[in-house]
Amino acid sequence: MKHSTKRHPTRSVALSTLAAGALALTACGGDNGDDGAGGDDGELQQISLQLQWLPQGQFAGYFAAAEQGFFEEEGLEVEIIESGGDIVPQDALANGEVDYAIAWVPKVLETMEATGAELVNIAQVFQRSGTLQVAWADDDIEGVDDFEGQRIGSWGFGNEWEIFAAMAEYGLDSSTVDIITQDFNMNAFLEGDIDAAQAMTYNEYAQLLQAENPDTGELYTEDDFTVIEYEETGGAMLQDAIWADGERLAEDADYEETTVAFLRAVARGWAWAAENPEEAAETVLDAGSGWDFDHELWMVNETNRLIWPAPDGFAMIDEAAWGDTVAAALEAVNEQGDSPITEEPSDEAWSNEYIEAALADLEDEDLDLTGESWAPIEVSFESDGGS
Repeated sequence: MKHSTKRHPTRSVALSTLAAGALALTACGGDNGDDGAGGDDGELQQISLQLQWLPQGQFAGYFAAAEQGFFEEEGLEVEIIESGGDIVPQDALANGEVDYAIAWVPKVLETMEATGAELVNIAQVFQRSGTLQVAWADDDIEGVDDFEGQRIGSWGFGNEWEIFAAMAEYGLDSSTVDIITQDFNMNAFLEGDIDAAQAMTYNEYAQLLQAENPDTGELYTEDDFTVIEYEETGGAMLQDAIWADGERLAEDADYEETTVAFLRAVARGWAWAAENPEEAAETVLDAGSGWDFDHELWMVNETNRLIWPAPDGFAMIDEAAWGDTVAAALEAVNEQGDSPITEEPSDEAWSNEYIEAALADLEDEDLDLTGESWAPIEVSFESDGGS
C-alpha cells in the first residue's frame, strides 16, 4: 500500500509540555524514584537537543525516545530543535544556547580549532559514513579517481570534506575538479548540470529512486546510477555524533548525571527504532517531516544501517575510526587550499565515559544494543511516490 502523507516541518519540536525558550539545564535535585535526572519535586528537568537538519528519519531515535516516554522515564523533558541550515549545531552548543547537539565530527573539529570551543563527542551514533557521490551509469565516472575534469556536486557547509579527503587519498589535486554548489536535492543532477552529485544513503539517493525517468515514464532504478561510497574510500569521516559542553562536564556533576540519563533514553530510542522501523517512520512524520511515509521508511532503514551493527555497543566511539577521521581531515584540501583542521585535536575531544555508563545501566533490560539481531528491511517505491 502506498502512503503519501505530507507534513510541514516546524521550527522546533517541544516534547511533553516544555515551556517555550527553556534551553538551560535546571539543577538536578536527586533521586526521583527511577534513577533519572529529575528533581525531588517530581518535575521533569528541561534540557535541549539541537539537530543539524529538519525532522526526518536521520533523527528517528531521538523522536522515538520522546514519543515512547524514554526521556520522561529518565526525569527529562527534552526540546528537540531543528535547524534546516539556519542554525549551526556546534555553534549553538558552544554559545550555551542548547545542552547537546548532533553534528558531524569534522565540522565540529573545524569549529573547535577555529574558535577554541571545548566540545566533547559523548556518543558516536553513526558508526560509518553515509555519504555518496552519484553519477549516471552510462558516464565515465566509476570512482574518485575519475573526478578529474568533472563537475562534482557538493552542498558545502562542511559536507565537502569527504570529497577532498578521498581525492587526496587518490593523489588528485582539488583544483582539477569543478566543484558545483548543490542544493539539498538532486535537481541539478537530474537536469544535467552536475556530473556526480553528493547524496546521503538515507535521503538524496532515495530522491533519485523516487524520480521518474522522462524517457520511460517509470521510476529510475539503481541500475541507472553509479554509486561511489565514501565509506569504501580513504575519505570516510565519522558523522552524526552527540556533542556536549566540555567545560560543563568538567565542572558540573549535575550535567554529568543528566548526560548519562539522556544517553540511556537515546540508546533506548534508537534500539526501538531498529526494531520498529515502520512505527519510527510514523513518529518522524508526526514530528513534522515533510516527506511521505515511504521516503521516511527508507530513511529510517538506511539510518539504521549506519548505526547497526555496533559490536562494542550503541554509539561507542571506536578509537581507530576517530583516528582515521582526524587523518582524513588533516589530508583534505579544498580548491582554495584550506583544510578543516591543521593539527590533531585534543584527546579530550571525545570520551566513551558517558555512553559506557549509560549502556552499563541498561544491561538488565531486554535491549539489543549491539545490533546483533538487527537486519534491514526491504523498502521500494511505486511510480506515484514522487519526492
